[in-house]
Amino acid sequence: MAVDLLLGLQWGDEGKGKIVDVLTSKYNIIARFQGGPNAGHTLEFDGIKHVLRTIPSGIFHKESMNVIGNGVVIDPVVFVQELDGLDQFKLDYKSNLIISRKAHVILPTHRLLDAASETSKGKAKIGSTLKGIGPTYMDKTGRNGIRIGDLELPNWKEKYRALANKHEAMIGFYNVDIQYDLKEMEDEFFTAVERLKELQFIDSEEYLNQALKAGKPILAEGAQGSLLDIDFGTYPFVTSSNTTASGACTGLGVAPNKIGEVFGIFKAYTTRVGSGPFPTELFDEVGAEMARIGREFGAVTGRPRRCGWLDLVALKYACQINGVTQLSMMKGDVLSGFKTLKVCTTYKYKGQTITHLPFNIEEENVTPIYTDFKGWKEDLTKMREVSQFPSELNAYIAFLEKELEIPITIVSVGPDRTQTINR
Repeated sequence: MAVDLLLGLQWGDEGKGKIVDVLTSKYNIIARFQGGPNAGHTLEFDGIKHVLRTIPSGIFHKESMNVIGNGVVIDPVVFVQELDGLDQFKLDYKSNLIISRKAHVILPTHRLLDAASETSKGKAKIGSTLKGIGPTYMDKTGRNGIRIGDLELPNWKEKYRALANKHEAMIGFYNVDIQYDLKEMEDEFFTAVERLKELQFIDSEEYLNQALKAGKPILAEGAQGSLLDIDFGTYPFVTSSNTTASGACTGLGVAPNKIGEVFGIFKAYTTRVGSGPFPTELFDEVGAEMARIGREFGAVTGRPRRCGWLDLVALKYACQINGVTQLSMMKGDVLSGFKTLKVCTTYKYKGQTITHLPFNIEEENVTPIYTDFKGWKEDLTKMREVSQFPSELNAYIAFLEKELEIPITIVSVGPDRTQTINR
């Protein structure tokens, strides 16, 4: 048995939560392997919209175990808010939600450090969500962090105090005016930790490898997107973890030869939240219309997403570094009504035409070269079979499959789980 992966191939917000929800019935275990509460996975069914930030998207399926892996960073306060949101649906998450002891904990002072660092950058801000993700991963690599397993130890509060004191000294170093009441933040934090400790903590790498030996299928759920990967994304405008396939191995403790299918998720166009280069970004009424129809606002932050045409150069790059075996195209319905669609197929880079993603894709270096397609007028949201697709949509999909050399096996035509068409 192998671990299948589900990954975003753009700058996040591709619709991973919906596809995990659709696929969950095929798997015994859904496992998150990186990221923290800066990611929001949206699921919509039975007329209700759900946004999950740390909890795996299989939580609404009673038969599935949901594992938060060692590569994830957890804010107990945000986590408890998620649990409170699940309580209204009477889910038995104490029996099907388990947490790796090796996952790191986001402290209140991590969030303060995040705010101080971002404020100090002025106009050079990277667009942090200010959730404390970066500082927590910095403590992890700096060998200072507090892990979930530490919460089971009698002296964990002493470790907390030593690290929090260090953080406060670092905040002073930034020399910015950050107003906060740490006592109030800590009261909320310690209360949330006690609630968190009601859940089961596990040695997740042992748990997952024993599950594989027992023949249980596992789906690993990534957060953010490949172009935000700390190594292979548009650095420095990236997240602090490995969002690509390799991150699943280190974030769960499974070997590379245990990886099976790699499901890549992409939008039929491209979006990005926050700062950073975006070659196909639209600044006209077409981009504004995409944002309006697609309801392009961050699930967690509410920040408006920048919109643009599909960037095939970047998408090929993401498929390559992840070893994608199947693709899901999301939000094809948003493009209904546009007379002409464009796909960026090459870049003009420093005077040369290239087909790969270069080191620097800032606008002064890169000009996107487009191929035009005839758009479709039909409303896709009512369609439930491939046979109902307009010829223009079929032509668009066929072109992408030919260029990417990977089958597009799922087309999403709306936010609800029923608006998912298998090809």
